[in-house]
Amino acid sequence: MTVPYKLNIKQWAEEDRPREKLLLKGKAALSNAELLGILIGSGTKEYTAVDLAKMILDQYEHDLHKIAKLSVQDLTRFKGIGEARAITIVSALELGRRRKAGRQEARKITSSADVYELMRPELTDLAREEFWLVLLNKGNKVIKKQPVSQGGVSGTMADPKLIFNHALNHLASSIILVHNHPSGNHKPSHQDDRLTRDLVAAGKLLQIAILDHIIFTDNSYFSYADDGRL
Repeated sequence: MTVPYKLNIKQWAEEDRPREKLLLKGKAALSNAELLGILIGSGTKEYTAVDLAKMILDQYEHDLHKIAKLSVQDLTRFKGIGEARAITIVSALELGRRRKAGRQEARKITSSADVYELMRPELTDLAREEFWLVLLNKGNKVIKKQPVSQGGVSGTMADPKLIFNHALNHLASSIILVHNHPSGNHKPSHQDDRLTRDLVAAGKLLQIAILDHIIFTDNSYFSYADDGRL
């Protein structure tokens, strides 16, 4: 098959080159393909960096949330994307995910929605299940977001001894449990129910209240407290 002739990016009008366009018009003027093309850096003999970016975007329906979940290995399956370019893309998307994380702690938690927003930087776009704690002081202000365990696509283990050890070490007055479901289904499992009951009971003995257990997905969440199940 004959590959249609394409101009190299250097042959484009200066205002249409992604880097120059960003300098001239600002980052908001660039499309997702152009921004991704800057990360890719350079193209191949057949395709420009922007063409390669469009191929990746087309494959995932231009959904940046899906692209943010890709691994280095996933990206290197695209012709023209080597390991170094894939690492650059994954790193940039991870920085975007983390950018609000440093501002979230020391805030007061007043609702399950506050917890969901607090944990967005940690749990959005993950392909595996993770279990976290939100440790609170007497004023319901966040002391720390504490990771507990990582698992696979369908489950993770949460050791009660480890959970309460974190709380005691940080002098927490209460805990909010949070874990994600990568499947996107926020419905609690029987295992989630059993763990929640056990931790609530243990917390009463230690006088460390379990205020909620949030099941996190990228687009929604379930709150045991809101559902009256604590």
